[in-house]
Amino acid sequence: MTIFKSMQASIVGVLAELVNDGSLTLNAPMPSFVVEPPRDPSHGDLATNVAMILTKAAGKPPRAIAELLKPKLEALSNVIGVEIAGPGFINLRLKPEVWQDELKEILTRGLAYGDSDYGKRERVNVEFVSANPTGPMHAGHVRGAVLGDTLCNLMAKAGYDVTREYYLNDAGTQVDVLARTTFLRYREALGEDIGEIPAGLYPGEYLKDVGAALAKRDGAKWQGKDESEWLIPLRVFATSYILELIREDLALIGIRHDVFTNERELVENGTLDKAFKILEDKGLIYTGTLPPPKGKTMEDWEPVPLTLFRSSQFGDSTDRPLKKRDGVWAYIMPDIAYHYDKIQRGFGTMINVLGTDHGGYLDRIRPVVAAFSDGKARLDVIYNNIVKIFVNGVPVKLSKRSGNLITLREMVEQVGAGAVRFFMLTRAPESELEFDFAKVVEQTRDNPVFYVQYAHARCCSILRNAAELLPGQDLSAEALVGENISAIRSAEELALIRFLAGWSRAVEAAAAAREPHRVAFYLMDLAAQFHSLWNRGNDNAALRFIVPDDPALTRARLVLIKAVQTVIASGLAVMSCKPLEEMRNDRPEAA
Repeated sequence: MTIFKSMQASIVGVLAELVNDGSLTLNAPMPSFVVEPPRDPSHGDLATNVAMILTKAAGKPPRAIAELLKPKLEALSNVIGVEIAGPGFINLRLKPEVWQDELKEILTRGLAYGDSDYGKRERVNVEFVSANPTGPMHAGHVRGAVLGDTLCNLMAKAGYDVTREYYLNDAGTQVDVLARTTFLRYREALGEDIGEIPAGLYPGEYLKDVGAALAKRDGAKWQGKDESEWLIPLRVFATSYILELIREDLALIGIRHDVFTNERELVENGTLDKAFKILEDKGLIYTGTLPPPKGKTMEDWEPVPLTLFRSSQFGDSTDRPLKKRDGVWAYIMPDIAYHYDKIQRGFGTMINVLGTDHGGYLDRIRPVVAAFSDGKARLDVIYNNIVKIFVNGVPVKLSKRSGNLITLREMVEQVGAGAVRFFMLTRAPESELEFDFAKVVEQTRDNPVFYVQYAHARCCSILRNAAELLPGQDLSAEALVGENISAIRSAEELALIRFLAGWSRAVEAAAAAREPHRVAFYLMDLAAQFHSLWNRGNDNAALRFIVPDDPALTRARLVLIKAVQTVIASGLAVMSCKPLEEMRNDRPEAA
């Protein structure tokens, strides 16, 4: 149990005492309240809004409730001070022993420190990447891939049962274009001069390998055949070949999916029909007309009867057509069927990671999720903005059609998998991100990848130096847990411990908000605090971690160092980044 949850439980106990002795009457169930670090550390160690929250239930002003709580909170064994601030906030100061004990908790739990039961094993489906199977993974895909995978790691640490899913868009016209391009490259592999790739096909060099692989497997089988004979089998071959490439590329940055769902299978196995029938049986399908598109002047526009879903009944701005004028399924229908399928598989919470070019997707799909589940299931979407790639300070435009690609594989080869992953989380998803190869590998405090890894490597260096100073002594986490650490009580040291203790709370908050980038932000702040304490030791010998003439003090401070190292490693594990034990001058390999 974290310090925050422990204090929350203590406050609940104090409230029960006040109710039992008649000092406080609650006319409603006790509402939830928070215990958190105060915004200004000078105000204390913990702050709670419990008095503010209880005003309505108790029928008393917040300060009156706070005054009732104050003496009982002061009597708690781990509290040394209670202050009431403003309209009724309560600030608490804890004994140093509370924070010293937290260091031992960190060492005892190791990388599992920060694990939580917050999610209560709720099943969550996270769909991410889902790149069209028409080419290799490139820089434009990487941000969503890293966001999705880190979110899965984060939610698993917070106690959710997470399934990673890839939705394969293999039923659209782009896959037919892929098949036609593959056929052209196949002919080229058999020795034919194909000339320039025609407009509308994919000119990328990567498709030469696909054509060569087909020629190796089938020989001249398709040569001279009509498109009607080869289109479907080549479509299957090309998508399977490229999907395997995508899997290999994703594995380079530690990403593996649990489930691959094919759009074409949903179409062919009748899932679209089943989903439509469900909506129809619920009375949510009708034939009607829609007004002209907003913001557009269309003089020749005429209303046309369409098959519509009563999406507005579930908060949408308009009803949505599920069939085109000619009766063919609308483009949205496969996605509707896909989410129906996920609900049928038992997922009540679904999260899709999409690019900002899919804006409006949530508005269109969330109503059908509510309709299929009678409001019990929920869909969330994380939109991630574009990544601007720079090579030697020059921006690079990415285009799969033009073949002008910087692939994921190239990124990993140049800077390392961990550096790629970490850097993709240094901005909130909705913000544009600039990935400059030179900056990702520079070893300065301005590079967050280096700055965090340097903090971990510095901890490892301190422990190695201590081992030389204290030969033969056991400096493992198991041994350090039993150390007397009462000497760790300076303001700077306690401030660092308080920040370490917030890791569990940071995990839960980031998981609840679906914001995996908060992990990177937390680690950057932790690294800053640690480096700051290191620098203070340069100015004040009393604050140094290794004190040659005081082995006991040195061992006590090694407990703090080991705790910092552990929490950084725990955070990097959520990001699937390998913590470095020493920094190299060639590049920050962090995979």
